[in-house]
Amino acid sequence: MANPPKPKKNRGGLSKGDVKDVEERLRLRVPVVYQIIREEGEEELARPLASLWWSGVAAGLGISMSVVVEGLLLQNLPDTIWRPLVTNLGYCVGFLIVVLGRLQLFTENTITAVLPLLAKPSRHHFLLTARLWTVVLAANLVGTFIFAFAVTFLAIFPAEQTEAFLQISRHFMEKNAAEMLLHGIPAGFLIAAMVWMIPSAKGAEFWVVTLMTYLIALADLSHVVAGSAEAFLLLISGEVGLWQTFGTFLVPTFVGNVIGGTVLFTLLAYGQVKEEL
Repeated sequence: MANPPKPKKNRGGLSKGDVKDVEERLRLRVPVVYQIIREEGEEELARPLASLWWSGVAAGLGISMSVVVEGLLLQNLPDTIWRPLVTNLGYCVGFLIVVLGRLQLFTENTITAVLPLLAKPSRHHFLLTARLWTVVLAANLVGTFIFAFAVTFLAIFPAEQTEAFLQISRHFMEKNAAEMLLHGIPAGFLIAAMVWMIPSAKGAEFWVVTLMTYLIALADLSHVVAGSAEAFLLLISGEVGLWQTFGTFLVPTFVGNVIGGTVLFTLLAYGQVKEEL
C-alpha cells in the first residue's frame, strides 16, 4: 500500500496548516494597528454631513441606555456593599450598543479623526477634523437630550424606574468642575485605548468594550456623552441649572476627554510608530 502523501513543508519546516496557525496567533504589529485606525478615520472624515449627524444622534440615544440599565439594576438589587460592582456593569450597555453598532461617538473620534491629521498636517485635514468633532458631539448631545426629554415628559418608564435614573444622575453631578475635568482625562484615555485595542481583539470586541467602560464606571470617571444623559435628566427635571449642566459638567468634561484621548493617548500612540511608517 502506498504511503499517504506528506504535508508540504513551508518556512522553518512547518506545514501550510502550521503556518496558518502561526499567522492567526500573531499579534498585529503596532504600525498595522495604526494604519487600520487611520484608514477608518479617513473614511469617517469623508462621510456626508447628514450621515455623521444621524449616526451621532443614534449614538446619543444608544449610550443613554447606560443610565437605564444602571437604574434598573439599582432598583432591583438589595442595598449591599457589592451593589455598585453590579450596577456599574449597566454602564457598559450603552457603549456596547454604540461601538458594536458602529455609531458615531465623539470620544472615539479623539483618536480616529486625529491620526489622519497627524499623518498629514494641513489646513484641510484640520477643518475636516473640526467638522467631524463639532457635528458628532452636537448630534450625540441632541440624542441624550431627546432621551432625557422622553423620560421626563413622555413617562416611557414607570415613576419608580425614573426615580432610579435620577438617583444615578444625582450621584454623578455631585462633582465640581475641577473634578469633572480631572476625571475626564482618564476616561478619554481609556476610550482611546479601547479603540486602539479593537483591531487586535479578533472576535473579543464585546469583552474589550465591556472591560474598558466598566473601568470608567467603577472609577466614577466622567464621559462627556454618557454623562450628558444624566445631566440633562436633572436639568429637565429642574434639579440643576444651565450653569451646572454646561459650566460645571459639559465644558470641563469635554476638555478632560480631549486631553486624555488626544493629547495623551493619541500623540503617544503616534509617537511610537512614526519612525516605522
